[in-house]
Amino acid sequence: MSEQQIRVKPLSREEADFGFDSATIERCKRLGSSAVVVGQPRALRSLELGLSIPKSGYNIFVSGDSGSGRHKAVQHTVAAIAGDGADLRDILYVHNFGQPDTPMIVTMERGEGERFVDALFTFNQELITLIEERSDFLPRAKALVSNLEQSFSFPQGPSYYSGLKGDIIRLSKQIDHLDKEAIRAGGLATKYHANLVVNHAHSKSRPFIIEGHPSHTNLFGSIDAKEKHPHLGLHAGSLLAASGGFIVIDVEDLLAESGLWEALKRYIDANALAIEGGISPRGELRGSPIRPQMADLPVKVILIGSEETYDMLSEEDDRFLSLFKISAEFDYQMERSDETIAQTIANILRYQSEHQLLEITDDALAELLRYSAWYAESRDHLTTHFSVLYDLLEEAHWWATSHDKQVIDGSLILRVNEERDYAASISESRINEQIKSGEMIINLSGMKVGMVNGLAVMDRGAVSFGTPTVISCTVAPGSEGIVNIEHEAGLSGEIHDKGLLILEGYLRKHYARNFPLSIYAGIAFEQSYAEVDGDSASSSELYALLSAIGELPVRQDIAVTGSVNQMGMIQPVGGINEKIEGFFKTCTTTALTGRQGVIIPIQNVRNLILSAEVIDAIEKKQFFIWAIRTIDEGMALLTDRPAGIRNAKGNYPAGNFNHAIEERLKKMYQAVSANRS
Repeated sequence: MSEQQIRVKPLSREEADFGFDSATIERCKRLGSSAVVVGQPRALRSLELGLSIPKSGYNIFVSGDSGSGRHKAVQHTVAAIAGDGADLRDILYVHNFGQPDTPMIVTMERGEGERFVDALFTFNQELITLIEERSDFLPRAKALVSNLEQSFSFPQGPSYYSGLKGDIIRLSKQIDHLDKEAIRAGGLATKYHANLVVNHAHSKSRPFIIEGHPSHTNLFGSIDAKEKHPHLGLHAGSLLAASGGFIVIDVEDLLAESGLWEALKRYIDANALAIEGGISPRGELRGSPIRPQMADLPVKVILIGSEETYDMLSEEDDRFLSLFKISAEFDYQMERSDETIAQTIANILRYQSEHQLLEITDDALAELLRYSAWYAESRDHLTTHFSVLYDLLEEAHWWATSHDKQVIDGSLILRVNEERDYAASISESRINEQIKSGEMIINLSGMKVGMVNGLAVMDRGAVSFGTPTVISCTVAPGSEGIVNIEHEAGLSGEIHDKGLLILEGYLRKHYARNFPLSIYAGIAFEQSYAEVDGDSASSSELYALLSAIGELPVRQDIAVTGSVNQMGMIQPVGGINEKIEGFFKTCTTTALTGRQGVIIPIQNVRNLILSAEVIDAIEKKQFFIWAIRTIDEGMALLTDRPAGIRNAKGNYPAGNFNHAIEERLKKMYQAVSANRS
């Protein structure tokens, strides 16, 4: 391999730029799409499986990011398989004549519950009339019960009617001592009423309930202790209301309230539920002397939460995976194709129509698609978070109507993004002002030994931006190896620690082949006081280390990002657009020199979706992006020196940076050996 082969050319405008042309927009608009849920084939298949299997344990955990359409997908899939609800059962509670504090549960075919409630009301009125008349009370009252029994048959009927008859007989023995006022005051007029807690009379399909505020009362029901007859004080929660159908619960809200998760597991494991007492002012579950009979609970529970919560429950809860056998994971991105472009356009236009927004031009659609790819951080993908596109569209509509625009065009989408950047750029502007004033020391020109401009992404809420950070390294003969100063100061995360250990492996493999590594190297992030984590700066740290070892000055007008492995191969990193644009803005604070630029992993070219300002500067050769594969390529750019290739004897020829580094390491070993002797 020649030295010329290792030199890297900067990206051209065509390589750095990305967008959607009018022909693509027109073609994909013609394709159209009626798909409601887009880009989630695996999640939809899992949902269909879990929702269709009626057996115990086949509840579903839906994971993914907020805004990825999880709720809509669940609702859409349920609607497709919900059926007509013909097998739904009404649920009632009636007086338990043998154990009044244990209300009896009654289940009836759909719609029969309402009829039974009305029939018992009429029964009560007629019974009161018989009591007032007194004559032939018992046979006439028994006839009323017989009519009920003939009209309404249900599984619990024999027990209920037997108790009712027995109570009528007891009442007949007291009738001579009752008057009208005593009857009504004593509650006889309501004793025989039924409490319809779940009514499916008007249900055209199996119930689908989204429990937005899970609590003991909302989920499991409550008991009104003030009610004279216990069965009339029972109120169903959403879990019982969903019986025969589906209930959706946000798991993070569920876990936030003490005892909810354990109670839910208990009930879905038993496939039955007992309405519980209310909650005390202190948030504790009240004990209650009322113990309603348990209701069967044929319900499909769908939990919606993050991947992190799913992993936590899987690891820490032994029962979780047996109760939630189905995992439906929603992706945050989908492969870019004519089909997914058409689906994205169709969803945008559907939203525009439903919300009566201004007409969207084709160039606006192109910018929205470009934003979708930018949000997905990939030219090859589009985001499945349609909500972010809708937000952008709503803001563009507001801008258009506020400035007497008749349509939403591409320039308006760009304007909205510019306004967003401006509103959220206080922190970024402050950092650049500190760099310009010299308060934050960062060199943007010249060459220095052991100092490299790395690139970091700073997050503030929903906003993120790139900023340069100086990485420095000092070396001396020693046995300590590479010392991570951030770690020593308690400011280094585990992934960053690992990245530093990799650097030592690189030195051994590439240089210290025939002699022990004898070095002290201190690496630090200058003027950094927050925790450092991740490995995206590991290549920058290695460049600073190699520069310090070989006493090789490196360019300060180039910033670097990229992870590195022990073999010296550069690996891709996240936030590449923010990092490039952040360094570009920093350079413009003092004016572009025509030499400044950024070194990135070659794999990250597919992630480049840069602002028009950066693309324009690249075209005018005022700013550069170099995409590299190896540390040697990066060092050649930073030092303006060739890497050098080992000859047949395994040695680097003089005059290249690898030779300088290896020779310095040998001298360090000799110095340490001399001190020992």
